[in-house]
Amino acid sequence: MPHLAVARTANAANDLAPEPPADSSSRWREIKDRAGAYLALTKPRVIELLLVATIPTMILAQGGFPSLWLVVATLIGGYSSAGASGVLNCYLDRDIDSKMHRTKRRPLVTGEVSPRAALVFGSALGAFALVWFALTVNLLSAGLTAIAMAIYVVGYTIILKRRTPQNIVWGGAAGCMPVLIGWSAVTNRIEWPAVLLFLVIFFWTPPHYWPLSMKFRADYARAGVPMLPVVAGDVKVAREILGYAAAMIVTSLVLWPVAGMTWVYGAAALLAGGWFLWLCLQLNRRATHPELGKLDAMRVFHGSITYLSVLFLVIAVDTFLPW
Repeated sequence: MPHLAVARTANAANDLAPEPPADSSSRWREIKDRAGAYLALTKPRVIELLLVATIPTMILAQGGFPSLWLVVATLIGGYSSAGASGVLNCYLDRDIDSKMHRTKRRPLVTGEVSPRAALVFGSALGAFALVWFALTVNLLSAGLTAIAMAIYVVGYTIILKRRTPQNIVWGGAAGCMPVLIGWSAVTNRIEWPAVLLFLVIFFWTPPHYWPLSMKFRADYARAGVPMLPVVAGDVKVAREILGYAAAMIVTSLVLWPVAGMTWVYGAAALLAGGWFLWLCLQLNRRATHPELGKLDAMRVFHGSITYLSVLFLVIAVDTFLPW
């Protein structure tokens, strides 16, 4: 029948016709989402906190503001190396991340990024960071960057995290390295003020991380990660936090004469340290009451971020004071 022949001809023409181009906005959205997934693997919020310490350290080492290019080069290398460590951490921990409410939305768990792609991305980013530091900053900074990545990926993620409740103490040394890298970027050597800044962050890490672990204790227990709050009671954890906080404050005050800073830094370090110690004491007093203790733990966690930010801001400002 003629109308059937016409219909068949029209269908055949439709089959041969090219598909309409994909909507450009949806394609752009897909690219944006994929880029966002890779960015999330680098743990940008953690990196932000690490970089907060880098610029003030460079200012202190220089005795003023270093060249803008040196600061930019150091921040690019620092973000790349810390980001690479974060990506490789997500790759190695993807099995336990899937068991924890806090991490179950990470791109490797949701399937937004494949394990192979993450491994390639993390390795390439780490290699770029080392070459970048070697070419644009100096070899000492490149070497310290390699050590930082090795501590976090191998020392913390592979060796310590699943084996000991002291994982965050010794593995956290990787988070202290940006001050050594920042100092060496300016001076091409390591000096006592840089070592003391390293120790400030080293002692700061447990009071920062263990309160968060107290809140997510069930998550870590489900994943089989022996964070201290999983294997010890709140009273012991609170006492450990208080001890590390006290050591951190003492170290920050020792920095005062060693780095030759003014009374402004000394007063700020004493006041900020006293305030943070008071938060830790509150946690210590209420550790026997689980619900109250959990609230105070998060106050200590957020307070630790405020304390470190204030301390390093004052370090930067103090360098420019005329007295």
